[in-house]
Amino acid sequence: MLTIKQNLLETIHGGEPDRFVNQFEYLAMVSNPALMESMGSCTQGSTSRNGWGVTIAYPLNVPGPFPMTKGDLVVVKDVARWRDYVKAPPTRFPEEAWKPFVEMADSIDREEQFVAAFEAPGIFEKLHYLMGMEEALINFYEEPGAMHELIDFLAGYEIESAKEVIPHLHPDAVFHHDDWGSHISSFLSPEMFDEFLLPAYKRIYGFWRENGVELIVHHSDSYAANLVPSMIKMGVDIWQGPVTTNNIPELIKTYGGQISFHGGIDNGVVDRENWSKENIMKYARQICQECGRHYFIPGGTVGGPGSTYPGVYEAIAEVIDELSREEQFHFG
Repeated sequence: MLTIKQNLLETIHGGEPDRFVNQFEYLAMVSNPALMESMGSCTQGSTSRNGWGVTIAYPLNVPGPFPMTKGDLVVVKDVARWRDYVKAPPTRFPEEAWKPFVEMADSIDREEQFVAAFEAPGIFEKLHYLMGMEEALINFYEEPGAMHELIDFLAGYEIESAKEVIPHLHPDAVFHHDDWGSHISSFLSPEMFDEFLLPAYKRIYGFWRENGVELIVHHSDSYAANLVPSMIKMGVDIWQGPVTTNNIPELIKTYGGQISFHGGIDNGVVDRENWSKENIMKYARQICQECGRHYFIPGGTVGGPGSTYPGVYEAIAEVIDELSREEQFHFG
C-alpha cells in the first residue's frame, strides 16, 4: 500500500495510485506568527479587525469569515492614495513566537504528508478586503497604475513573510487561498487577470519553488476554468476547490499532466443542515466516475479540512474510501 504522499504523487503524475486521494489527507497545514497577525482572530459568531485594519465578520452557519467594507469601515478610501491607508502587518517575530509552529512542523511524518505553509487571504482577496469588491473591480479599469503598485506591494509582503516561514518550518508545500470567481464566472477576464495578477503570483510561487517547495496548491472554490492556463503559467500543481460548473472532466482531458484538480463535490449541494451520507455518495460517485483516478482528488470545495455543518467532511471521507474499494475504478 502506498503512503498518502506516494499516492498523491502517483495521482497527479498519471501513475498508479492504489486508491483515491482522500480530500486534504496529503496536506499537513501549519500556521505561523505572520499569518496569525495578518488574519487576526475572528471566531465563528464574532466580528473583529485583522492585521490590515479590515473589519471581519464570521456569522454562524457560513463557510468562512468575510470583510465588512461599507461606509466608514472601508480601509482604502482612494486607491490613488493607497500608501496613506495600507500598512502591512509585521512579518518578523521573536523565536519564542515561532516555537509552537516549529514543534508542529517537526511532529509531522514527512514520508506520509506534505508540510504545507498556509497563506490567506490572497492577492485579489486582499484588494477587495481593503476597498470593497465593487471598488476593486472598478479600479482595475479606472486606476490601473495604482492597482499595479498596490498588487506589487502585497506580493512583496507575501515574499517577506515567506522568507521567515521557510527557515523555520521548512515546508515542502504551500496551500494558498485566493477566490477568483463566482459559481458561474471569473471575476476578471483572463486578459485582465494575466495583466494584473499573473505577474504577482509568478513572483510569489516562484519564490516558494526556488526555496524547496515541491507542491503548490491553490484554493479557489469557484468557477475559474478560463484561468487554468494562467494557473499553469504561475506554477500551480493542484487547483483545490473547483465546483462542478467548471466541467472538471473536460479540464482533466485538456490539462491533465500539467495541473490536477481537487474538489468536485460541491459543498453548496451536500453541506446542508439536512445533509445525508446517501446524498453525498450520489454526488461523489458521479464526479469520480466522470473524472477517473488520474489528475483528480475528490473532495468538498471549501478551503480546508472541514465543513459548515458538523459531520459532513467526515462523511465525505468515508464515502471516498468506499468508492476506492469499488471495482469500477480499477485500483490495485
